[in-house]
This record gives sequence, structure tokens and C-alpha cells, in this order.
Amino acid sequence: MAYCWKTDLNPSESHEKQQKHQEFHSVNQPLFPSHTGLGFDYVVDEISNTIPLYQREIEENTIFVPSGPHWDSKRHSLDEAHQISLNEFTSKSTELSCHQVNKTGVIGFRHSVLPNPQNINKESFGGNPIGKYHGADDYGFNILPPSSTSVDEINSRSELDNYHIGFERSIPPIYPSFSTDLMPKEENKSSRNMNIVEPSLMLFKGSFLPRTWESTLPKNKELTGCSIQLVEVPQGSNRSLASFCNKVKKIRETYHAADINSNSGKIWSTTTAFPYKFFSNTKVNINIFTEDSTQQLHFMPYANYLVKDLIAEILHFCTNDQLSPQNYLLSICGYEEFLQNDHYLGSHRIFQKNRSVIQLNLQKNREFPGKLSRKHEDDHSQFYLNQLLEVMPIWKVSRQCLSTVIKKYDSHLKYLLKTQQNLDNIIDDVKNICIVLGCVETKQITDAVNELNLILQRKAENFHQNSETSAKGLIERVTTELSTSVYHLIDIYCSSFYADFQPLNAPVHSVSCVNLGLHSHLSFTVYAAHNIPETWVHRINFPLEIKSLPRESMLTIKLFGITCATNNADLLAWTCLPLFPKHKSILRSMLFSTTLQSEPPKELIAPGVWDISQPSPVTLQIDFPATEWEYMKLDSEENRSDLEEPPKECLKHIARLSQKQSPLLLSEEKRRYLWFYRLYCSNENCSLPLVLGSAPGWDETTVLEMHTILRRWKFSHPLEALGLLTSSFPDQEIRKVAVQQLDNLLNDELLEYLPQLVQAVKFEWNLESPLVQLLLHRSLQSIQIAHRLHWLLKDAQNEAYFKSWYQKLLAALQFCAGKALSDEFSKEQKLIKILGDIGEKVKSASDPQRQEVLKKELGRLEEFFQCTNTCHLPLNPALCIKGIDGDACSYFTSNALPLKITFINANPMGKNISVIFKAGDDLRQDMLVLQIIRVMDNIWLQEGLDMQMIIYRCLSTGKGQGLVQMVPDAITLAKIHRHSGLIGPLKENTIKKWFSQHNHLKVDYEKALRNFFYSCAGWCVVTFILGVCDRHNDNIMLTKSGHMFHIDFGKFLGHAQTFGGIKRDRAPFIFTSEMEYFITEGGKNPQHFQDFVELCCRAYNIVRRHSRLLLNLLEMMLHAGLPELSGIQDLKYVYNNLRPQDTDLEATSHFTKKIKESLECFPVKLNNLIHTLAQMTAINPAKSTSQTFSRESCTMSATQLIQRATILGFSKKTRHLYLIQVTHSNNETSLTEKSFDQFSKLHSQLQKQFASLALPEFPHWWHLPFTNSDHKRFRDLNHYMEQILNGSYEVANSDCVLSFFLSEPVEQTMEESSPVDLGEKFPDKKPKVQLVITYEDAKLTILVKHVKNIHLPDGSTPSAHVEFYLLSYPSAVRRRKTKSVPKCTDPTYNEIVVYDEVTELQGHVLMLIVKSKTTFVGAINIQLCSVPLKEEKWYPLGNSII
Repeated sequence: MAYCWKTDLNPSESHEKQQKHQEFHSVNQPLFPSHTGLGFDYVVDEISNTIPLYQREIEENTIFVPSGPHWDSKRHSLDEAHQISLNEFTSKSTELSCHQVNKTGVIGFRHSVLPNPQNINKESFGGNPIGKYHGADDYGFNILPPSSTSVDEINSRSELDNYHIGFERSIPPIYPSFSTDLMPKEENKSSRNMNIVEPSLMLFKGSFLPRTWESTLPKNKELTGCSIQLVEVPQGSNRSLASFCNKVKKIRETYHAADINSNSGKIWSTTTAFPYKFFSNTKVNINIFTEDSTQQLHFMPYANYLVKDLIAEILHFCTNDQLSPQNYLLSICGYEEFLQNDHYLGSHRIFQKNRSVIQLNLQKNREFPGKLSRKHEDDHSQFYLNQLLEVMPIWKVSRQCLSTVIKKYDSHLKYLLKTQQNLDNIIDDVKNICIVLGCVETKQITDAVNELNLILQRKAENFHQNSETSAKGLIERVTTELSTSVYHLIDIYCSSFYADFQPLNAPVHSVSCVNLGLHSHLSFTVYAAHNIPETWVHRINFPLEIKSLPRESMLTIKLFGITCATNNADLLAWTCLPLFPKHKSILRSMLFSTTLQSEPPKELIAPGVWDISQPSPVTLQIDFPATEWEYMKLDSEENRSDLEEPPKECLKHIARLSQKQSPLLLSEEKRRYLWFYRLYCSNENCSLPLVLGSAPGWDETTVLEMHTILRRWKFSHPLEALGLLTSSFPDQEIRKVAVQQLDNLLNDELLEYLPQLVQAVKFEWNLESPLVQLLLHRSLQSIQIAHRLHWLLKDAQNEAYFKSWYQKLLAALQFCAGKALSDEFSKEQKLIKILGDIGEKVKSASDPQRQEVLKKELGRLEEFFQCTNTCHLPLNPALCIKGIDGDACSYFTSNALPLKITFINANPMGKNISVIFKAGDDLRQDMLVLQIIRVMDNIWLQEGLDMQMIIYRCLSTGKGQGLVQMVPDAITLAKIHRHSGLIGPLKENTIKKWFSQHNHLKVDYEKALRNFFYSCAGWCVVTFILGVCDRHNDNIMLTKSGHMFHIDFGKFLGHAQTFGGIKRDRAPFIFTSEMEYFITEGGKNPQHFQDFVELCCRAYNIVRRHSRLLLNLLEMMLHAGLPELSGIQDLKYVYNNLRPQDTDLEATSHFTKKIKESLECFPVKLNNLIHTLAQMTAINPAKSTSQTFSRESCTMSATQLIQRATILGFSKKTRHLYLIQVTHSNNETSLTEKSFDQFSKLHSQLQKQFASLALPEFPHWWHLPFTNSDHKRFRDLNHYMEQILNGSYEVANSDCVLSFFLSEPVEQTMEESSPVDLGEKFPDKKPKVQLVITYEDAKLTILVKHVKNIHLPDGSTPSAHVEFYLLSYPSAVRRRKTKSVPKCTDPTYNEIVVYDEVTELQGHVLMLIVKSKTTFVGAINIQLCSVPLKEEKWYPLGNSII
């Protein structure tokens, strides 16, 4: 099934005439070379290059057109004229077909009606324009007097067969004209002596077939006089937009307000597919609050427990009654968000990202919907764009003005018919009608006005003396023609542009059909460019066969201004339009608005790029041929019976090419290869976007083949179809299939990819496309989708192009959402507007006054909440706010001066919410980076890997502004470095020391270590893949619970900042020696580094398996206008980092090298040091906030302070240790063991740290008596501890005292896994080597992963490398070697050793030797025939070579 052109040929037309018509088009070609394209041609250079070659022809064909109308009811001569250069096309055909008539194309104003454009804004509707004239010498034009034309030439029009442009007096007219002989001689004289200055219009006459259409009146309506009536059409006069409104209304009608399932009005917590690998036999901690009880209930259900089953258990526990769980819901405390009853607990993201106790609230599910639901009134509301778009009120002004002018015209016309006088008023009225309608004057109006004027001026001479009745009848006929012409102008205007009115009983256009063959060229008449400045140039040519045009053909028209002195062509305006909207070609005359933007976007020409339905200052009128072409689907017969089995090499090559993931990354040669073998491609060895993207073109045969492949393709996953919505696939059938696949996604899954789908709307053919319908359907089903879609569409309106489409789609969304949700959107927009105003005032204030200005302006927020009561947070619709905490609000002292705003949670069980409002930064890039990271994190969770990623929310709310979520209890690494002194960034133990200070309990410390271990690995992987740059200690943050995360993604995809031509980002990602120091606990556990490398490589390989998804998401954002993502080279950067063509072993080796490069990169530390020094004097955030942070950094929370400590006795392990019971401020107790020497060291540290304070006396050993020493020491040490803890607050809460009593507790308060879940609980101290051995296609591959527990013979640390010898029986020895790892007992290699041409493993022995330089460390011989392949295995190392 494909598409073909269909047209009805006139059976009465002879074959000979058709042949003549084809000959006419074949010879009617321009005399100079032309560039042909489908909207992507670059004609500026072409015009600049071709103009000098035709200067002689231009000079020979110089004629005059009026620069602008200068009407006078007495005379209609050319008061001023300009040169028009005609580059005429020749034709070998001397006889034209019957449908060819003499029709004139015009560029610019006709002198007959419209005023000079320079004076349109200055003149009133009733006044006469006054033109401005300058010296002609400025432009170097030859000024010639206009020639005259007699009225007698009116009757000779049928004898004329030449073409011309305009209604110039310098060539014989085809239509009624007027004579300059009627002018008084003195006026003629002054006209000839006038200096003309306006630049010339250079026009190239094209070979487009002119066509005629005669307007006939409706049979039941005769336009005698005026009788023009306007009717209001609220849905709009433009058919395509009216159709869009009807489509939106039908979509909304499928979701009734009474349907509680689709209109719950509640915000549901987002879910994913249940991560079975992650939640295998896992329980979750839940505290339940009920409406009937103030006491919370504690449950520990399994993660694969359905929410409704948990509700049933809660109800049974509380009431012992069998109440229906469907009548109840569980909401998340502090949020307006509900769990989904039919989903597993573990499917909800909150349980996947939060392993602590989850607070839930049991509520009755009232029958009535939530406050954001659609109401009954919404079902009966009408969708009128003019009521929802901000730009629409101008239409009402146009309608009112037009109605007024028409009434005036009607009155003056009746007076003219009665008295045959007062023509001036009629002309002024017609002129004003044209001005209201975009300064458009049609040829019919020009002819009718000229003929009416000539009749009135010459009626005494041209008609019989006593024929008043004939003259009156002729005047009635001409005025009827004038009214009909005005009627048609209004009709064309309303059908071309979006207006909320149209003429009543619009006249029927009787079109003389032209029957064109399939081989004829695409032709049309560029009739006029209305209201253009006089310096502009127009040129257009498309010698293309109609049958060669795809259905998705775009016509781009550009207007150029040519400076005669230099012959340079400058693009002044352009427009573009689909040639075949809604499967049919454009028919009859149409008006198209043009844009003054400098250039159309390259590779982004689509119907929505410029809204031609909106009037603009310059309007283009095009008369299309009368033939209507329509695409018809053809059924194709699929024949694969003769398909032979492809060779294995071919399938392997296809699989290798499929690793490119995107057709943009394929070379031309590889595309041809893939298309040649397209029938052997399937979802098992390739992807559909790659196959279809390899097609050689969009001709009928190729498109037919693409549709055949499309029908037989079996998608492996709906997300595979994302690649079919990129700019590479304009075909509507392909995009329709893609949307059908995406429709299989759940709402919460689709929510994740909304930014890409909003961008994909740009490449749709119209607003009724399946993609737009999908977005509207899902927004009606989910408030989460509707809310995010609203802000994405709101932000997209700031893009240079497609603004009008996004406005209309946003209006449709507001209509579908209903009044309640639309009102909520309005409140959020008002909140953002107030924040923007506050930010601007804080910026403009002087530094000392900023805090005072902020405090004053915060009053506007308080007034806002007094008026609105509550408002949902744009960052997260599940958060409802009711006010601000003014004391917690401040600003940051960075360049953009972002605001820190703390909102009061409207939910009484929720905490206050702090956000950052940024103005001056483009947050769209941050949104994209965080989205991709969130996708990677979801991939890990589905694979059972929790990387402990903190991914904060970010929302762009407008051009250069947006909101960022503040993560509580987070501090920058730079601040930690500053607290460690001047050289804090160069110290190894900075991070470890900070975590020790804030995690005194061993269980807390180990949990922090584990969180850091996983989160650091996760961020290493994501920042490497995305090439995140500008990394320093000010945009890396840590929480006391151990989570590390990055902020500020203004630079990514390898676009690093440079300083003196040197990149500031030298390391692949940030992993420093102080991070390794913390992970290995100061080198005590070197195996932890091996585990860290293993974790990074595992996470990296998991993400690599989804390379296609990540590259598709980035490719769909190529045209979003992001500064760092704009071309194929950016996609290639991510592709090179993902390395989808590598095996897991090769990728493991590659990423290990990157870890070592990062670890050894000293410039990273130097960069951190520079930032620390630069920030030493800066305070960030503002003073009020910095004081809070400094307080938190030096004190512990209340739950970690010590009330008392008591010695219970000696430890059971050894009598040298005292067993001490420590009581915390919350009355919790813990046990610790300390020796007397440790007490003595504590006292020494306190003396050094608090030299100025009086400390209690320490009971040294010489104070003890010789008898009963143990009892005496117990008593003295207890007394000492009591004095320390009850004495100075500063001493009792110092780091050394808290660390002494709270670190290393004897018994943990809860069972926790080891800081790193990888590795052995009781590690074996024997030397070992870990290998992965694979054998395939006569190639032996060995991955050397790790070696542990190795030492030199003298017990020192080796700098070891590994040597391999492949021993055959008794063939030659082949040696391989790894790099050396300096000074390490547990080195990590992850290097690959390859042996080619190994025909079999039987009889081969792999001898492995570990050496430190030349010193032997260990060895093993491995019989290859008995080893497990493709498995990780530890092999023991012997102490001698066998």
C-alpha cells in the first residue's frame, strides 16, 4: 500500500491538446540555471551569482510600476514610477491552450487602490495619503516619463497576447485602464519633472501557467449595490484550524466528567514496571495514619504486595469488618499524591528511591471527584481558539473595523447609484477595506475601480447623447462587479487566514479546470506580494514533475532585496506552506503571510514552522492551478517467496551496522548496503528507524517499499518507535505507526518522554495528527501528564519557530483540562510572574540593599497567597503550597543572583518546601540532562541495581528562567574543602573526615559509606556518557547520609570551557584520590576499590544495552534550540562514549582505563583549589542562609548529643578494655569499648584544642592506690566523664568527644549489610587472580580483572604486572603482558589479552605469571579445555612457576 496522485482528466479534451500542454511546460524554462529543491534550496548565493550575467537583459527590459497609490478621483495617472526589470522566459509554443489567457502578475501595490505603505499608519480611513519622495540619485535610476494609454484600447484586450507584470502604462494594458491624456497639462508636466527615489523592484517573469476564474454570484443572492454581510464564526474561518477545533472537541467528548476512572481529579503517584530483580523477597517499612486514630500503624509488607491488598489488611486490622478497599486510598504524607490501588507497592517510584520508613495516610475515596477534575459544565463548553489565545483579540478589531467600513461603503454606493456622483468616497471606502484586510488588493478590485472611474469620466464622450438609462445600467453593472470583487477579497482573506468572521453566502468560484498530465511541472502564478517595501525582489521557480513530489512536499518562497550598485541579494522575508495539505493540492487563489525573520531554519521546514494563517505586514497572493490532485493509497503485493537465505557474513555485517543506532550516524555507503539487504533485516538484527532511514529517497517506488517493510515489522518494544518520530521521517504513514506503538505505553511511562514528544510535534503535517491526538488523550487521563505538558508547551513558545502551533496546542490542552485545572495553571503562571519580577528587582538593586529589597518584595507573594489561598507547585503538581516562610527566603550571590524561596506546605503533615528560582539561565539543557539520567536510573532499577542516585527536579518556565528543587541537608564539596583549610582540596582525608564528623554511630557511618560508594559510581557513569563538563567542587554536592550528586549542567557533550586554549576539564569524569581514600577507608580495604570498579563497569554495560533509546532521545531534541545539542557531531560524541559496538569485556576494559585516568588527573584537584581560593571571600547563599549552614556544619543534631556515659565493667574480650554504656539525648543507649590509653589520648587532644578552657583533672595512673585499683579507676573515670559531658557545651559537643563515645559501638542497633555488598564477609588472604576467558571464531580472549593479596618475598608492596604464555604441545610460545599497577597489593587491571588463530582449546595451556618488574610474585597454569567460558572466576596463585 502506498500513495499515488489522482486527478480527473477532462474526457472531452483531445489527446492533441494535452500534448500541446505538455510541450508548453517542457519548453517554458528559464534562460538561466536554477536550483531545484523541496523547500531547502539556498537561493541567496544563486541570485547573487546569476544577476551580473543578465544585467544587459535587465537594462533592455526596464519598465515602470507605481511605487504606491496616489489616488485622485479626477485622474488616476502614475504620479510616481519605478523601474521594473523583467527577465522574460521564452516559449517555443506559439499557440497556447484554450485555458491560457492573458493574466498579469503583480509585485507590490497597484496604484488604483492602496496608499503608500509608509503612510498607512499616518492616514485615517477617510483621508488621502501624502507620499514622501527623495532624490533619485541615491539609487542611480534612470527616470523616464510614463507613457499614455487611450481609453479606446479597452476594447482591444482580446487581441493582446503578451505577458507583463503590473498595470503599467508603459506597455499595452490587457484590462480596462485610464488615459493620462485626461490629465491637465500642467499636472502632466509636473508629473514628468518629479524626482523618484524609491528603489526599484526587480522582477523575473516566470513560466507559470496563468489561470482564470470568473466569480459568479449565488443564485439566491445578487450583489446589486453592496449587500455585503459578515457573520461571526467562533470556531474560525480557516478550514484547517476549524477542523482542528472539532477534532479536539471530539477527543474531549470521549472523556465524560461523570466517568470517575478517567476524571478522578486526583494526582496519582507515578509507577514503573515492577523491578523483580530489585525487589526479590524484599519488605518495605510503612507507617499508616488513619482519619479515625491519631496513633500510627506500622506494617512491613512485601514489595510485590498490591496496594488494594494492603488497604484491605489495614481495614481488617482497624475495624475487623470486611470493608471494600476500593472505597479507600493511600496518600503520601505531605503530598497531594495517591498510590494506585491496582499496582504493586514496589512499582511506585517512592518505594524504589526511598528505603527508609514511608509515611502514608489512609483516606476514604469520596464518590465525588477531586478538586482538579472536569465538571459537568466543561462537557458542554465549546472550543474556540479565539477565546484562548492571547493574539486573537486583534481579529475582533478587524471585524469591527471591516463592518464599519462596509456600512460606509454601502451608504456611499447607494448615493453613487442614485446620483452618479461622489466617486471619491467609494474609492476611499474600497481602499480602507483593503487596508483592514492586510493591505491586500486583488486584480478584480483594480479592474472594477478603473472601469468605474473611466465610465464616470467619459460617459458624455463614449456613450450616445441621450442614453442616461444605458449609462446608469452600465454603472450598476460595474458597481456590482466591484462589490463582488470586494466580496471575493473578504472570502479569500477568511479562507486563507484565521478570522472569527466570514462573508454570508460566499460567492461560488466557477473554475475552468485545467487537465494536467502526470509529467507536467508543478506550476502556479505568483500573482502579487502585497504591502511590500519598494526595495524588495521576488523570484521563484520549480521545474518539478508533479508525480515526483512526495505527499509531504513543502514550498518555500523567499523575497530578496537587490542593491543595484552591488547586485547583492539580501533575504528580506520568506514563507513556506505544504503543497498538499490534507492529501489534496491547494486550489484557487490563496493569501500567505510572510515572516521577516532572517532565514528559515535549515532542515526544519515543516507546516508549523511559520503560521501562514495569521496575517502579517507582507502578504503573498498565489494563484494555484485549477487541477486538484489527491493522494490515493495503492495496495502493494508483498512477494518474498523467492527470498534466499542470506550468507552469514551478510547477517553479521547487518548486525554491525545496527550498532550505529541512528541513521544520522551511517555513512552514505553503509546506508546503501543496509537498504540493499533490507529484506533480511528484522527486529532481531536491526532497528526499523535504521532500515527506513537508509532509503535512498522519497519517490513513489521507495515510499511503497518503506510502507511494505513498515507493515511486516514486529516491534520488540514500543520505545523502538521513538526513532520514527525524528525529523528524518516526515512520512505521515510512518509517523502514524510510530504513534500506534507509543500508545501501548502506560501513562507514567509516556510521562518520562514528553519533552521529546513535544519536540516531535514540529514535524507533524497538521495539528490533527495522531501524535497530537495521543498527547491530548493522555492529558485527559492523567493530571501528571496534563501538568507537565502544559509547562513544556508554555516553554516551547519561546522558540524562534513553531510558536503558533504550540500556542494552539496549549489552547487545546486548556480546553480539555477543564476549568478547575486551567484555573490552577493560571495561578501557577501568576506565581512564576511574581517570582520573575522579584528576581529582576533584586538584581537591579545595589549589593547592600538587596536583602532589604527582597524582604519588601516578598510581600507580593504573601498577597498572592491571600488571594488564592493555595497553589500547586509548578515543579511538582503533587505539592500544594499556601504561603512563604519569609525568614528562610534569601538569594545566592552567584552571577545570576538566584532566589531561594521557602514555601509553606498546605498539607499539615508535610514539611516546608525550598526551591531555587533562576532568572538569566537557560534551564532546558539541565532538564534534558536530568531526564536522561533519570532514564538511566530506571534502567538500573529494572536490572536490580540501586545506584542511590539523587536526581532533583528542574523546570524551565520561560525564556531564561525556571525552578530548581533544593535537596535538603546537602552541601557543596567546595564548602567542605573550605572548612578543611586553605589546602583542603589537596588533602586525601577531607571527605572521610567530614563523614566521620557527621556519622558517629558505626551503623550510620557504614550506611553513608555505602551510599557514597553507589552514588559516586552512578554519577561517574552518567557524567562520562553525557560528557558533562565544567566540573569542580562547587557543582558537586554531598549529603550527610552519604549521597553524592552533581548540579549545573550548562556544559555537556564534551563542550568543555577553555582557558588560554587549554580545556579546563581534563579528566573523563570526577573521581579523585580523596574519594578513593574514603571508599577504601584510608587504604585499609583496598578490595573496595576493586568492587567500585566492578560496580562502575556493571552499571556502564547495563546502560550500553539501551544505547538506541538514549540516542533517540537526544536526536529528537536536536531542533530544540539547545546551545550544546545542535548537530550530528553531538550525537556522535555520546555514541563514542556508549560504544555499542563493543563487547562487555571490551567496554569493561575501556571504562577501567577512564577510572584510572580520572584518578590520576591532578588538574582536577588544582581546579578545585582555584575555585576554593576564589570563593574564600564570597558568601553563598546570602548572609541569612550562610549563618544557618555554618551552624549546621559545626554541631550535631539533637538525637546525636550525649546525656551521660558510665563504665559497666571490663570487656568480655579482654580486660584491657572498659565496657562503656552511652546514653543519648533521646534516651537511646549504645555500648562502646575503650582502653585507659585511649582515655589519656582524649584528654591530651582536649588540652590542645581547648587550651584556654579549664578542663577536669584526668586520673593518671600515679593517682591510683596499690589496692583495689580497678574499683578506684572505674569511679575516677566515671567522674571524669561526668565532668566532661556536663561541663562546657563546646567541649561536650566537640568532634573529638562525640567521636570517642559514639564511634565503633559494640552492638549495632539494627542489622545492616556491609558498606559494600560485593566481596567476602571473611576475606581469604591467599593471593588470587580473577579472569574471564572467552573463545569464539578461533579467537581466545582473556580479561584480566583483579589480583589480590599479593606481596613481594620481603613482605613489601609490589608494582605488579601480569604476563601470559599460551603453551601448545609442543608449538611456539606466545607472550602477552599487561600494564604495571604501582605500589598495590590488590591491583585492578581490566585489560584484554587476545590470541588469534587458536583452532582449538584442547591441548593448550595458559601460563600466567605475576611479576613486580623482574621479581616473581605468583603464577598459575590453566588447562583451557577445562575452564568455564564467559564466567568470572578467581584462580589461586602459586609461589613458583610450574
